[in-house]
Amino acid sequence: MDKTFFATGALLGGLAVAAGAFGAHALQTRLAPDRLELFELAARYQLMHALALLATAWAAQRWPSGMVNVAGWLFVVGVLIFCGTIYALAFGAPRILGAITPIGGLSLIAAWLLLAVAALRS
Repeated sequence: MDKTFFATGALLGGLAVAAGAFGAHALQTRLAPDRLELFELAARYQLMHALALLATAWAAQRWPSGMVNVAGWLFVVGVLIFCGTIYALAFGAPRILGAITPIGGLSLIAAWLLLAVAALRS
C-alpha cells in the first residue's frame, strides 16, 4: 500500500498545484470572487492532504497495519468528496451538493485520527 498511497499523494499534489495555477491565472477574471475563494480552498485542502498521503505511505512502511491502510483510503475518499464538491460548487453546481461536503470532511478527520492511533499503537 505504501507505493499506492505515495503515487496517489504525488498525483493529487501535482494536480493541486496545477489547479492553484489555473485558479490564479485562468479563473481570476472568470469566476466571482466568492467562487474563486471556494476554488482556492479546494486546491489548498487537496494539496495538504496529498502531503498527508505521502506521510501515510511512510507510515504504511514503518508501521504496517490495517489502520494505516484505512487511513490512507479515507484520505483519498475525503479528498475526492470534500475537494471535489467544493470545486463543483465553485463552478456553479447546485448548492445542495454542499450537503455532501461534510462527509468528505469527516473522512479526512477520521483519517488523521486513525493515523495517530496507528502510530501510538505501533
